[in-house]
Formats: sequence, C-alpha cells, structure tokens
Amino acid sequence: MYKYLTELETPEQLVNERLMEWRKERAITRLDKPLRLSRARALGYKAKQGFVVVRVRVRRGGLRKPVPSSGRRQRHIGSKLYTPHKSMLLIAQERAAKRFPNLRVLNGYWVGEDGQSKWFEVILVDPNHPGIAADKSLNWIGRPTQKGRVHRGLTSPGKKMRGLT
Repeated sequence: MYKYLTELETPEQLVNERLMEWRKERAITRLDKPLRLSRARALGYKAKQGFVVVRVRVRRGGLRKPVPSSGRRQRHIGSKLYTPHKSMLLIAQERAAKRFPNLRVLNGYWVGEDGQSKWFEVILVDPNHPGIAADKSLNWIGRPTQKGRVHRGLTSPGKKMRGLT
C-alpha cells in the first residue's frame, strides 16, 4: 500500500495552499500525524504513543562567512558563496532536538519548499515512554549513548556530513 502512496502526486494548487498556511505558522510546529506517511514509515515511524512528528522551517540560501577585520582587499575577503557542510535537514533536526530536549531524533525528511524556506518533518521518540521501552526494535534509543545523537552526527544526514555513507 505504501508503494502506491508514494506514486500519488498532490496537485499544484493544493501544494501552494499548504505552503501559504505553513508560512503563517511558527518555525517548529508539532503535528498529529506525518504528511508523507510512506516516507515516515520507511524511516522508522510507528503510529503509537511515544512518537512525535514535528515540521521545521529552515531558511534557504547560503551563509555568510565571518569577515576578517583587516589586511585584505575587499574583493579577496571571500565572504560570499560560502556553503555550510551541514545539510538543511541536519539543521532542522538540530533545531527540533533543541526545542524538545526530552525527546530523541530518529530521522527526518523533506516535505516542501518555496523561494525563501524549506520545510522538513522530523520524527522524534520519547525514550522514557513505556511503549517505547517495551518495544524490542526501538528500545535502543533509550540508551545513554543515544543522548544528543543529532548533535554528534549520529542521524543519517549527520553520518553523510561526516562522510560515513
């Protein structure tokens, strides 16, 4: 069934209406259920207590490098066209983890973009929830070594940034 869900395309008008609503929302919004259910399930989401889905807005575009205070011609400062080594998805995951410190980031995926912003849905797990602690396939996230995993590059975009996959 999830295979067919991925093949369905949403009409352009619906996407534009959705983005107009998202622009008015806060940068980090908690959701009842994921928008792309097939993608969320592929990344480990389960419709049970202890799972939280959050939509995060990140501004698009490159960053500005810190400008040296003296000793160069302005042309050779090299402050423009500076690309961060982190992906936008990793930045979104870090912001979600900072907003919800008692939850652990499982993964995340892209849901939309416009000229100014990109939106990602981040899957968070409550390691202290009894339903998660009892689940054999998920109780690894409750280990102390998994604390702050997104900030140490242990999620999939973090591993990609570190050159491991």
